[in-house]
Parts: sequence; C-alpha cells; structure tokens
Amino acid sequence: MKKNDLFQTINGIIVTLFALLCTLPILLVLIVSFSDENSVLKKGYSFFPNKFSLAAYKTAFSSSDQLISSYMVSIGVTVIGTLAAVLITGMAGYMLANRQVRYRNMIALFFFITMLFNAGLVPWYMVNDLLGFKNNFLALLIPSLLFSPFNLFLVRNFMQGLPEALLESARIEGANDGYIAFRIVFPLSMPVLATVALFYGLGYWNNWFNAIMLIDKESLYPLQYLLYKLQSEISMINQMQGISSTGNLTVPKESFKMAIAIITIGPIVLLYPFLQRFIIKGLIVGAVKG
Repeated sequence: MKKNDLFQTINGIIVTLFALLCTLPILLVLIVSFSDENSVLKKGYSFFPNKFSLAAYKTAFSSSDQLISSYMVSIGVTVIGTLAAVLITGMAGYMLANRQVRYRNMIALFFFITMLFNAGLVPWYMVNDLLGFKNNFLALLIPSLLFSPFNLFLVRNFMQGLPEALLESARIEGANDGYIAFRIVFPLSMPVLATVALFYGLGYWNNWFNAIMLIDKESLYPLQYLLYKLQSEISMINQMQGISSTGNLTVPKESFKMAIAIITIGPIVLLYPFLQRFIIKGLIVGAVKG
C-alpha cells in the first residue's frame, strides 16, 4: 500500500470516529425524549432506559393546532427575515467596499460603534411600540432585521478582496452600481452571503425574545416561545405537586426538555446539509471566477 493511500485510510477512520462521537449527544437527547420520566429521574440520562414513553411528545403535541401554527409562524419569519437581512447586509457591504463611495470608512465607524454600545432594553421597547411593532407579524420580523455589524464587516471584507479591475471594466462598459452589485459582486460573494444567511436563519429560528416582549396573541407565537411557555407551565405544575406532597409525577419535565430540543432542531438538522453543500459550491465558484 502506498504512503498516500495509507494516510487517506487513517484520515478517513479518524474523521469517521470523530463524526460518530459528535452524533452521540444528539442520539442521547433523542433516547431521553422517548424515556419514561420516572426512569430518567432514577437513573439519569441513559442510552438504555428502563422504560420508553411517548408522554413528552404527547404533552408537546397536546395542542397540535397551536403547534402547527407556531411552526408556520417560525418558518415564515425565518425565510422572509433571512432573505431580507442578507439583501440589506449585501447592499450595505457593497457600499462600504466600493472605493468610489466617499467617507465610507467614516460610515463604517458608525456601524462599528453599535458593536460596542447598546441603548438598552427600555429604549428598544419604546421604539418598537412607537413604530407599531406589537402584536403583529412585523414585531417578529423588523426588530431583528437590522443587520449584525459583524456580518456586515464580514461581507465588506470579502467584497474588498474581489478584483477591482473586474469592476472597473464593468463601469467602462456602462454598467451602473445596481447591475455591478447584483450581476457581478453578489454572485462572486456567494460563499460569504451563504454563511451570513446561515447565521441570520439560526438567529430568526431560535428567537423567542421578541415574542416575549412584543406578542400577546397566541396565533402569532413562534415555535420557540410556545415551547418555552409549555416548559414553564410544566415546571410550575411539578412545583405545585411537590408542595402538595403527592409524590406522583404526572407531567414529564426532563424528557420534555429533550423532546423540545428534538422538535426545534429537527428542521435545522435537515436543512443544514443543503446549506453546507451550497456554501461549498459557492466557495468553488468564487475561487474559479475570482
């Protein structure tokens, strides 16, 4: 066997073992979510529980209509918010990377200041209330739509690395900034745009804070906030049972936490391989065209 083949074999074995080790925590969460609550309390988290149970999922799906509605709200907010945030970030990054924009470094300084200083929660709430972002779909979308300065500088730095001669040749041919941005710069910047899209998507999917502060209607509850409320109610019921000294747990708590994790990460786990392939494809395209 050649040395190169031996190295590839050993490297493949190591990577495979590492991948299997990474899946063990997810497997444990899945098994515990199907475990009986009393078995979890007695033996702790185990890959081999004494008794399996669907009580945690029955509790989570007890209001199936509300759960489906929350899923739809979260999916809608994530898709629309991610697309809008990537578009805004991409256009802002192009502006800051464009050498023809005067005072672009001074403008970038204003964005950088927001990474160091925060006005606080009260002004944030007052501004959203004043603009009418309360008990409507925009309350879940707009407050998180303003792009992250970190993502902005990530996109700007990538666009600054593109060949200036390519952009100059497009300007000489009569192309305007809109054409250059959407037909040249954005396609070449697909790797970084796909990366920030993943960041924005995870942020929108896991966001429950906006719902706590701005949403009172159950029809607008996102998935994360709905499951947070269910978990809080279960904890309260178990505390009341402890005070009354009944000693019988009728509502799962630990297994319900694991069921929540499976329900919430399910779409992301299924979507991430496609996003990963998209990012890798963008890297190859950027490397060839750049």
